[in-house]
Amino acid sequence: MACGCWYYCCPSSQLQTTTTQWNNSSSSFSLSSVSTMKKKKRLPVFVCVSKSNYDNEIDNSESESESKSKSSIKGSGTTARGRRLLRIRQEKQQREYERLHNYPAWAKILENACKDDIELRAVLGDSIGNPELMKERVEDRIRKKGKDFRSSKTGSIVASKVTFRDFNPFDSFIWFEFYGSPSDRDVYLIGSVIQAWYVMGRLGAFNSSNLQMSNSSMEYDPLYDSDKGFKVMPSSFHDIGDVEFQDNWGRVWVDLGTADYVAIDVLLNCLTGLSSEYLGIQQIVFGGRCMGDWEEGMTNPEYGYKYFKI
Repeated sequence: MACGCWYYCCPSSQLQTTTTQWNNSSSSFSLSSVSTMKKKKRLPVFVCVSKSNYDNEIDNSESESESKSKSSIKGSGTTARGRRLLRIRQEKQQREYERLHNYPAWAKILENACKDDIELRAVLGDSIGNPELMKERVEDRIRKKGKDFRSSKTGSIVASKVTFRDFNPFDSFIWFEFYGSPSDRDVYLIGSVIQAWYVMGRLGAFNSSNLQMSNSSMEYDPLYDSDKGFKVMPSSFHDIGDVEFQDNWGRVWVDLGTADYVAIDVLLNCLTGLSSEYLGIQQIVFGGRCMGDWEEGMTNPEYGYKYFKI
């Protein structure tokens, strides 16, 4: 309830009064009515007015709007820590957006290639996701392993995996898996290594019965017994096939004959150096009849077949 005070003017009232007046002309008294105005005093009148519910709602809405405006003037209402966390989240979202939309195409290609390429994954390491660091790793790899950037193949920093599958030294294949289809240069390199290995085996180089120097001290001039080396039982390869290639696989058929297994150690030492310095060999398998997608009898060069004549 609210009280208000207003002043209202009371209406003026006319009062008729009768007066007696001496008439000199007629020497008599005459009665006359004279109208006089008499004003009343102003009296205060108190009026009580009550507000309705509609007025209360209007007032409440006005008070709420005022409080909101005051709070907006004071500040957002968040703490400094909350604003800092919000800024960090926004920056993280911005970096994620830039990574998805502004990520270099070559970096995406390298990341996808790492899924199937062990050697490339070893080169990049923990730099995946950071284009600048990936670029540095690749450039460092090129500087160390290949002077010519346009070279189709370089050595591998990952050691070749070696396995044996029912290997028969008299009738077995030796398989080579590369990181990609070998070029003509790669075919020549690995073919030359196998050919040299076979020539040495054919001449009896891998004979463990005559290893006089390995058991001698080189501090003083050693003595070599020629008669013992001449009389020792011969040990030589019997036969070998051509080195064949299909896609990223290569193979060679061998019959080691009477050669000792030291021939395998010598071959592995040669292939390890070849893989590290010149062309990457992913794995070497002794034995087995079919590896990978090898198609027996397919000798068409148009389908990726290559060979090196021993």
